Amino acid sequence: MFGPLREPPRRSVPDWVLIGTAVLASAVAVQLMTDLWQLTVAYAGALVAFVAVMRAAVRRVPVDAEEKLAPPDWSVTVAAIERPDVATVITERSGKVVCANTRYGEWFGFYNAPPQLALDEESQTRLVEAAREAWRAGEASVSLLVGTSGRWHADLRRAGRGQNHLVWEFAPVEMVDLGARLVRQLDDKLGRALGAAGIQAVAVSAEGEILGANADFARRAAADRPENLVGREFVEYLTADDYDRIYYAREGTSGEDLRLIHLPVVDPDLSMANGRDAPVLFLIIEGGLHAGNSAALPEIESLLALLPLGLAMTDRDGRFLFANKAFRRAAGLETVGEIPPFPSDLVVREDKGALADSIRRHAAGTPSSGALPVRLHASAEEPVTLSLAGVRGLGEAAVLLSLKDTTEETRLKRQVAQATKMQAVGQLAGGVAHDFNNVLTAIIGYCDLMLLRHAPGDSDYDDIQQIKANSNRAASLTRQLLAFSRQQTLRPQVLQLPDVVSEVSALLKRLIGEKIRLEVKHDRALGAVRADPQQLEQVIVNLAVNARDAMLAKGEVGTLTISTRKVTPRDVRALKNEILPLGNYTALVVEDTGEGIPADMLGKIFEPFFTTKETGKGTGLGLSTVYGIVKQSDGFIFADSEPGEGARFCVYLPVDATLAGEAPPEPKREAEPRAAFGGTGKILLVEDEDTVRAVAERALVRQGYTVTTAADGEEGLEHVRGGAEFDLVLSDVVMPTMDGPAMAREIRKLRPDMPVLFMSGYAEEQLRREIDIASMYFLPKPFSVAQIGEKVASVLGATRQPT
Repeated sequence: MFGPLREPPRRSVPDWVLIGTAVLASAVAVQLMTDLWQLTVAYAGALVAFVAVMRAAVRRVPVDAEEKLAPPDWSVTVAAIERPDVATVITERSGKVVCANTRYGEWFGFYNAPPQLALDEESQTRLVEAAREAWRAGEASVSLLVGTSGRWHADLRRAGRGQNHLVWEFAPVEMVDLGARLVRQLDDKLGRALGAAGIQAVAVSAEGEILGANADFARRAAADRPENLVGREFVEYLTADDYDRIYYAREGTSGEDLRLIHLPVVDPDLSMANGRDAPVLFLIIEGGLHAGNSAALPEIESLLALLPLGLAMTDRDGRFLFANKAFRRAAGLETVGEIPPFPSDLVVREDKGALADSIRRHAAGTPSSGALPVRLHASAEEPVTLSLAGVRGLGEAAVLLSLKDTTEETRLKRQVAQATKMQAVGQLAGGVAHDFNNVLTAIIGYCDLMLLRHAPGDSDYDDIQQIKANSNRAASLTRQLLAFSRQQTLRPQVLQLPDVVSEVSALLKRLIGEKIRLEVKHDRALGAVRADPQQLEQVIVNLAVNARDAMLAKGEVGTLTISTRKVTPRDVRALKNEILPLGNYTALVVEDTGEGIPADMLGKIFEPFFTTKETGKGTGLGLSTVYGIVKQSDGFIFADSEPGEGARFCVYLPVDATLAGEAPPEPKREAEPRAAFGGTGKILLVEDEDTVRAVAERALVRQGYTVTTAADGEEGLEHVRGGAEFDLVLSDVVMPTMDGPAMAREIRKLRPDMPVLFMSGYAEEQLRREIDIASMYFLPKPFSVAQIGEKVASVLGATRQPT
């Protein structure tokens, strides 16, 4: 035990004697040095006054302050911390022990400074963390410190002058032997209370030996007293049958089967590793888990009914005992009052034998699990996985079945597959239309050139006109394909949907005929939308024609209703449509009273070339064109139908942010004034299709232009690099090796003011977003001889205008 610190010795000479001697000595020194008695007197007086003032100031210091400045008396501290049941030690900030009581020295050693004590690694770490917390927050505590000589609880707090000391208090933790206490309780009131409730209780060591039991267990298991069972093997008193049901050995299988509840007796203050050797309390209840004739395992049934997994149980004969709601839903039995007797009744005929054999094998063999792919009657096209597991000790229940509800997953897979298919078909349609446009351009061009040599009345004139008419019809089909693939050229503007419906109403009345009545309805305060009015008219006409054919097929007088509605974000939320984003829309609704669309065809109606009409009476491009135009206008279209009750198509177009009737600023484009047909100038024609290049060249040469041709971008660029002068570059967009935009950018480096006219079957808006070249013009394919002449003259006329 540390003792008190030694106090410094007291002075025997009074302070005023020392001060007076010092003043007199300094005055004599001044006199000897200056030999001026006036200066000496003045110096001595000032020094005496200063000393007097300082003594007065010192006397005003409070007594408690003097005591604080005095060194600590550690003997008092030792007496204060001396306790028989707590080890206390005081350390400085540096960790040095300055004071400790007797108990600390006995448990840890006087010169062992915390936190470096004889503790295990985990306790040492927690004690170090507690010391840091105490220095930071002022106090800390840590429990269950395990050492070589016991276990302690530690409290730490800062104290002393300037809070520079740390007080450690270690209190011993009483270790309770829960196993011994449990054995005593089983032989006392707790054991008697359990016996009165019909529960036999026995405490068993980790080695399987009986430590103690209540009287009820001793009577049933061995007809003996509890103390005579101590040290015997617990399993000696139990037996089991072929179905893993447990009985008392002395009663045999003729007795009541038992349910054993296993309760490890582990000190909650100990880790799991330290509790491995803890005793176990077995509570034994008469009557195992039996299943009645009408229900399987009430306890298990109530649990399985709450689980979201599809679970069911069968007996050893393969009969259903129980099936929860999720299993019924996954098996397609939601609307069925009772489940069938056997699981094999749920599957198709080809899978019945395999499923029955698998259930019989899991019921009779050792506990095991497996999975079996089956096809259910509810969805015979899509196999599902049925998991099986053999169980024991649950009475009649022998096999647990698990079936996953894949309804939502299947719906999502179909949606993804449909979207992927539509995207692939759209890309294919766009590519086919682009290549087909090149062919049509050549056909139409050659027809125009032939018509220049044949006058009306000529024997070949009508044939050429017929070829050109059919080519133009084919061109309209390619425009529909481009519309579906969202690559059609649109001229969007801000407009009101009622105005578009009004413009097309007269045409609709002629199209639908007299048997069908047309009704038009409009909401008030509709928001303006941004779309191409001609394309919207095509949407309305296509939907109306399809509705007319559906109603005429029904053979009755029908009604075609076209309405416009205002749709707010609240309305969108009420629709609960995951595809339609929240926002303000103006909806165009087209309804008919025809036969309706079958449910199995509703998901295919927007696919190109899909039609329900007879062969030769429909191209299957009407609704696909509608779909493409709506999507290219940033809108959404949905179809609803009930067989025999007609169909309803809803087109949602987002409300434009600009004021209704005022068009937003268009992307900057070069002026394109109309020019006279014909002109002069040098043109570089770049086209990889030989027929298109030949037609364009002949058409421009006939108009008086000087044309230089190139088969690809690199060849065209070489003409410019070679020093050739041109007034216009007329180029295709997609070409091998070097495409049109890449060639145009290289030419602009040599000739910054060179105008470029692109020919393409793709949408102009899409090309402008992707290319973004100044002084760029556009000529859609297919084109006629007159159209290419007019366009070239228009571009040259615009570029030659004075600035």
